[in-house]
Amino acid sequence: MDWLLEPLSHGFMVRALLVSSLVGGVCGLLSCYLTLKGWALMGDAVSHAVLPGVVLAYGLGLPFSLGAFVFGVGSVAAIGFVKQKSRVKEDTVIGLVFTGFFALGLVMVSKTRSNIDLTHILFGNVLGISASDIHQTLIISALVVVSLLVFRRDLMLFCFDPTHARSIGINTGFLHYLLLGLMSLAAVVGLQTVGIILVVAMLVTPGATAYLLTDRFDRMTVLAILSSVLSSVLGVFISYWTDSSTAGCIVLVQTAQFIFAFLFAPRHGILRSSHGLMS
Repeated sequence: MDWLLEPLSHGFMVRALLVSSLVGGVCGLLSCYLTLKGWALMGDAVSHAVLPGVVLAYGLGLPFSLGAFVFGVGSVAAIGFVKQKSRVKEDTVIGLVFTGFFALGLVMVSKTRSNIDLTHILFGNVLGISASDIHQTLIISALVVVSLLVFRRDLMLFCFDPTHARSIGINTGFLHYLLLGLMSLAAVVGLQTVGIILVVAMLVTPGATAYLLTDRFDRMTVLAILSSVLSSVLGVFISYWTDSSTAGCIVLVQTAQFIFAFLFAPRHGILRSSHGLMS
């Protein structure tokens, strides 16, 4: 009980647990769509490309979310433009664009004078989150969740079969950029918990874990959210007792959950599959 109760006696730990759980739930829900769409690389690109936008917004006194959103969508537009105008394949273009944007952000961080440590953007600082950051996180999280719920059926069909979605009159172009925009906003939400470098794990791992555990999308979303929230809570507790990086602990717990599902999932786990073949 001491392991559970002592951290809860500190106000910053309670805030960290609540914010991490909220962000985990939002990213877990979105990760289901990204997993089905096969957008892990795109999520990596967007999460890294928002860095210069965040630094620029800080320098101009604007909300971080605005700068991150603009640069996140801008990076996707750049990827699409280069892909259409050259013979280079999409995965190569993604690597070129997101590393270029990320490098630009690192240079801007090193040249920006500030009263806060902008490296927290890279690695997160959920233990020191401010009231204004909590309000921003709540607003953006609500926007992402409401958007996913309103367009749930269209997005699900778009991720499963975009050709069929287009043939029945669904505006797939709008859904494409909606999903990218939500990804950019989710990257902003993840800034305070795990930082830009590891936020891609929160956008990919819960959905991948749930995908191994079930073949039904509704069940997959529930499992992804539960997995992400549980890993956030356990990660914060473990980081407190081991005096380790909170972001690193959260992502390591998520990775451990994926490995467990990879090995022991009822239908798709490799140990279960091997046992079935042997029997």
